[in-house]
Amino acid sequence: MSKQRKSTVLLEHHLKQLKLPTILKEYSLLARSCSQEKCDYPTYLLRLCEKESADRQRRAMDRRIKAAKFPMLKTIDSFNFKVQSSVNEPLIRELLRCEFIDKNENVLLIGNSGTGKTHLATALGFAACCEGYKVRFFGCTALVTQLLEAREERQLQRLLTQLQKQDLLILDELGYVPFSKAGSELLFEVVSRAYERQSLIITTNLPFESWTEVCGSERLTGAMLDRLTHRVHIIEANGESYRLEQSRKRLAKQKKRVSQN
Repeated sequence: MSKQRKSTVLLEHHLKQLKLPTILKEYSLLARSCSQEKCDYPTYLLRLCEKESADRQRRAMDRRIKAAKFPMLKTIDSFNFKVQSSVNEPLIRELLRCEFIDKNENVLLIGNSGTGKTHLATALGFAACCEGYKVRFFGCTALVTQLLEAREERQLQRLLTQLQKQDLLILDELGYVPFSKAGSELLFEVVSRAYERQSLIITTNLPFESWTEVCGSERLTGAMLDRLTHRVHIIEANGESYRLEQSRKRLAKQKKRVSQN
């Protein structure tokens, strides 16, 4: 084995050991490029490190997005503020900077079904993942079910600890299914533990005065709202349902085709 070949084998071995896959992939090609440009060694090393760092950040972001378990990946670019004119666009744009997470503030998205609340919550969660925050998305009913099952299996503290490790928890669709007394108490436990330590985004179709329909106890509901609204941004979405509007358009197209035939 030639001396150059031996050096190459050892270099690639050490790069694998040090878990520097991008440098391993790029070092040879970049060396030729820098040689043609007559770059010095520090510049060559800088470019290699920049590539490794950028790829590492991208891989970490991809892991955070995957760990968030969004039901569908939605970004703010695909949200139509013209259709949902009741939504406070400047506030949404401000929240996309994710400063509310550093301040442990909450976001409540309130409005009718089909008005884009889940889309906005997911877009905010996606932005948080891109900024380096740990995010977890739950359907509210699914989370309560999971909490109840964990309690039955004596795994509740473990689950609550896992939830507390997140920077942002998204609880979607509060209000569609009423909870049992035990379920409401466990949801309150999540909210209570998050208070001034984490940020919550909650979407709901219910005004505050109707939350007792879901949570049962007025006292527990009041305590939950007290914690949620202490530091909160409230966004109302009161336009027509996207899904209803799309259904109307589909029906209109079908009728038009039938009449033409």
